[in-house]
Amino acid sequence: MITRLQDPNYDRWAHQIKRTGGCRQPIHLRGKVEHYDRATGRLLHRYSTHTEPDGVLRVACKTRRASRCPACAETYRADTYQLVRAGLVGGKGVPETVAAHPALFVTLTAPSFGAVHVRREKNGKVLPCHARRDAETCPHGQVMSCTSRHAADDPRLGEPLCPECYDYEGSVLFNAVSPELWRRFTEALRRRFARISELTMRELREQLTISFAKVAEYQRRGVVHFHAVIRLDGPTGPASPPPAWATADALEQAVQHAAGAITVEVEPLARVFRWGAQLDVRPITMNGDLTEQAVAAYIAKYATKAAECVGTLDRRIHTLDELALYPLREHAHRLIAECLRLGALDDLADLRLTQWAHMLGFRGHFSTKSRRYSTTLGALRAAREEHQRVEEITTGRLPLFDEDTVLVITHWEYAGKGLSLGDQLLAAAITRTPLLVEGGDPS
Repeated sequence: MITRLQDPNYDRWAHQIKRTGGCRQPIHLRGKVEHYDRATGRLLHRYSTHTEPDGVLRVACKTRRASRCPACAETYRADTYQLVRAGLVGGKGVPETVAAHPALFVTLTAPSFGAVHVRREKNGKVLPCHARRDAETCPHGQVMSCTSRHAADDPRLGEPLCPECYDYEGSVLFNAVSPELWRRFTEALRRRFARISELTMRELREQLTISFAKVAEYQRRGVVHFHAVIRLDGPTGPASPPPAWATADALEQAVQHAAGAITVEVEPLARVFRWGAQLDVRPITMNGDLTEQAVAAYIAKYATKAAECVGTLDRRIHTLDELALYPLREHAHRLIAECLRLGALDDLADLRLTQWAHMLGFRGHFSTKSRRYSTTLGALRAAREEHQRVEEITTGRLPLFDEDTVLVITHWEYAGKGLSLGDQLLAAAITRTPLLVEGGDPS
């Protein structure tokens, strides 16, 4: 740390750290950018990392995982918030008239795979977990009752009352097929809405578009459920109003039917999966209990999280020997081990359970949207990059060229990532971010 502070290039290093926004594991790039006049071939400007501190340029890692990098995850969360909110009230290229379109907030849950410790409240009072007067004793000798009033941070929450009775196979297989369940749900939803409206699918597409944005959330027991915004638009998307007969009530009927009608079968094991019995469907209003701001914030919060609440890992693991190196709680350990066991079966190779064992079998995208819901994360990133480019030109760090007359040639190569322990201390002080506990890669 002292060596870095005494380095003549410290100010430039600190500027790089600030530009990453406090990224905990910045990517190191080595290379150059050259601008040439297309007509004459004359070199107009050259940037090279040769003059940078340590000969590298540090850029943000841009991960969405808050457990890996809170700073970059916050950028992703903010972008997701803007994306979801734009689809409810307009902005970012979406007309404000979209606020008048019927929209629902839908939560699709997973079925039960065994009794687990839970925290329940009623009128502000915490209730006993599983208080049963005549509780049965399972075949493994465990009384299926728990009278504890669990605290919100109790590590037992989500863990089974009897691990031997818990359906670990079903839990990880449900996670693996949940993206397919969601796909079939959206298809069944459109078919049901067409039937309610007494239209064919072709006629429905000519008059109506059903748009959505959804995010996956892990429950403490280790299974995912989905939160989704589902909205009715005209045939061209949010710019056109839906027909008068396309109401929120009709959409709710279609959601209720579609959620209970579809299944996915894992044929090699003859197991059939469907959504859980708990289905929450609520209308989104601009001034009620469930506002567009609350919905956008709720969805964006889970866009940066994974299975950390279960106590699992945020990086891939491939063998049981490797798994034994981590001090995991028994429930998380069993879930990952079950993924590895099932992943070794040739008949289940398509589920890629070994590759996604650290995600407890879930391999889908955490946040997705239909094409016409609103803007895209790519568009939001492009706007931010353009703002930064204009700032660089304004401050004189990048020359102003007519883009049509300039040829830009770039060459970059990966040179490592992370920060040394000393650099971590300085970066935390410069950006006022929490210190990274585990050591970064100082290469």
